[in-house]
Amino acid sequence: MEVEIIEQNKKDGKTKFILSKTTPAYVNTIRRIIVAEVPTMAIEDIEFRQNNSVLYDEMIALRLGLIPLTTDIKAYNLPSKCSCSGAGCARCQLKLTLKVSGPKTVYSGDIKSKDPKVKPVYDKIIIVKLLEGQSLEFEATAVLGVGKEHAKWAPGHIYFQNAPKLKVLHQPEDVQKMVASCPKSVFENKAGKFGINEKRINNCDLCESCLHVPGEDGVMEVKADESEFIFTIESWGQLSPKEIIEKAVETFDEKLEEFKGLLKE
Repeated sequence: MEVEIIEQNKKDGKTKFILSKTTPAYVNTIRRIIVAEVPTMAIEDIEFRQNNSVLYDEMIALRLGLIPLTTDIKAYNLPSKCSCSGAGCARCQLKLTLKVSGPKTVYSGDIKSKDPKVKPVYDKIIIVKLLEGQSLEFEATAVLGVGKEHAKWAPGHIYFQNAPKLKVLHQPEDVQKMVASCPKSVFENKAGKFGINEKRINNCDLCESCLHVPGEDGVMEVKADESEFIFTIESWGQLSPKEIIEKAVETFDEKLEEFKGLLKE
């Protein structure tokens, strides 16, 4: 198997790379492990001490649980794997607090964390709007969890597709018409000749629009490569794409070792 990074945007938390000389089953296994098994921090329990806003406690709790928190996976354990057996300790949970009064729009950035490494990824997520005389106060407990238990622990949007194999079979009657047929701008008009823009070829999502241009039958050949895949990680901010893939591979290795042990038994 070979890996080639083709896009890396640290600001947006997006990484795209090509996995070649592999199979759909292997690539999809990595995707499923990332979504279901890579742990992140999220708010799990909330003790409300004051809330006379327009939203019930349960509604605010739902909003808080979906606020992504930066995650230090080396500093915390999953409750099920902690030495406290999930009873609750500094190694498997973290306290966050909030105390505000209106009139005010309460944002995720108003939440105070006891660990500076674990805090809301985005400061401007609206929790609730308070009017004059209204207030909100709570203490929340954040824990490590995985996506198979609840979507709030999923680390991001993960997907892949077969790499495109494109070939121009003959020149079209209307070059510009063929260029415009691609919604991803994969084609180009170079000195009056129709061609493939090699720098943008990986943007092709195999929609086959270029195969159905009126009057231009047989211009293009579009195939999906069955051994090469474009893999995309769009992190929601809890972990970087690098941390996500590294933890996924580590988890995969652990599962394989566990399986080997069971076979020996």
